Amino acid sequence: MKADPIGRVVRITKERDHAIFKTTSSRGRRTLVAHAILGAALGITILHPVTTLVFWYEFGLSDEASGGTAVAFMMGRLVNAFAFEMLPMSVIYAVIGSALGLGFGMYHMRLAREQSKVLFLERELDEELPLLVARGEGERLEFKSSFRWDRRHDRLNRSLQQVVLKTIAGFLNHEGGTLLIGVDDDGSFAGIEEDMQTLKHANRDGFERILMDLAKDGFGGHACALIHCRFHQVDEKTVCRIIVERSIDPVYLVEGGIARLMLRVGNSTRELDVREAQAHLRNRTPG
Repeated sequence: MKADPIGRVVRITKERDHAIFKTTSSRGRRTLVAHAILGAALGITILHPVTTLVFWYEFGLSDEASGGTAVAFMMGRLVNAFAFEMLPMSVIYAVIGSALGLGFGMYHMRLAREQSKVLFLERELDEELPLLVARGEGERLEFKSSFRWDRRHDRLNRSLQQVVLKTIAGFLNHEGGTLLIGVDDDGSFAGIEEDMQTLKHANRDGFERILMDLAKDGFGGHACALIHCRFHQVDEKTVCRIIVERSIDPVYLVEGGIARLMLRVGNSTRELDVREAQAHLRNRTPG
């Protein structure tokens, strides 16, 4: 019986995504609970006494009522916060502190995700281009000799742009990866100079602009934030290095009014049929 490579990738993706989903969800819940508990504790032990201290200064309570000093007054309020008659007030400050703690916890989690994104990009960029090319094409690395210049027929061929977009879509829907434009299949550097000569703005900025415009038209603006373009000069040739992050949500490539779901399978990119696409979408929403 012939093996189904896409089915295998789908099964592996399902198991991986389910494990990641459970781990990250559990870790996220623990982080938020910890921040809520800490916030509640700070609300009772700090926010409540500080608030009453402001009240003490504003209304100029007598020395007899305050115990003589602001510190004594705060300590007295802190002790009284655990008295039965002060329980409702303490609960209110605990809720306020818990809400503040949850807000800070969500901000902390978002910051951690952004730091993880930065580390991913730094790791991808740290590898020297010749060493990266020497690894050869694989699940997370693809070579394209050109973007829109047909080297075989020595002419402009815009259909090549769709091939590039399909590769990017495959990376978005799998583990992310790097696409090198201007590198032949054998690892030799062809450059993108001919591609740039076909553009209105025949430079790197023009190349990146048309690439991102095509990505926006093909995937939607939300996916563009996951695509990063860098340029390298090697052997007097310009190579475009496209670093693609993994998308949490599935990304469709709209081509001729038809939405296509692409997936990276080994060292190639495949379009999923209806059955495979349904299985892949189920795997992205485990639970």
